[in-house]
Formats: sequence, structure tokens, C-alpha cells
Amino acid sequence: MKLASKHWWSQRLSAILLIPLSYWLVDFLRHCFQKNYFETVEWLAAPFNKIALCAWVIVVFYHAALGIQVVLEDYVSHRQKQFIAIWSVNAVFAGLALSAVVFLF
Repeated sequence: MKLASKHWWSQRLSAILLIPLSYWLVDFLRHCFQKNYFETVEWLAAPFNKIALCAWVIVVFYHAALGIQVVLEDYVSHRQKQFIAIWSVNAVFAGLALSAVVFLF
């Protein structure tokens, strides 16, 4: 499989994964607004809810990095600058995703 088609399939798969995870996120936000802090923390401490939030964070940052990579490939013509920009975006998003998951635990 060529790199471009792998990238395309990865972006589509992450978008499909975000559909149920985003429904769960809406439920989580509804819970946050309707319950107090301690009830929300208790609800989030359940293994399924914590795993779902971690999965949402990882998939959303991965999907965003893929999308920004496409924009950089389309609009940055100098190969070296393009490589540095894509690498930087991937590093920043990986760091943000890792930070978010660490803060959840």
C-alpha cells in the first residue's frame, strides 16, 4: 500500500472512530454540566469512561495531525521546510495527547 493511500485510509478510519467517541463525549459534557464536581469525578473514574476519554483524546489528536499534514503538504513547497513543519506538528500533537492522557490518570 502506498504511503498516500495509507494516509487517506488512516484519516477515514480515525474519522469513523470519532463518531461513537464524540457521542460519548457529548454525554460526558452533559454529565459535567448537570452533576457536581465529585459526581463527575466518580463517573469519570469508571474504567470504561476513562478509557473512552483517553481513546477520544488520542484519536482526535491523531486525526488533527493527519489533517494538518495534508494542508502542509499542499501549501509548503520547499521539501525541507515541509518535513520540518510536519515533524513539528506531529511532535506537538503527540505531546499534547500524551499530556492529556497523563492528566487523566
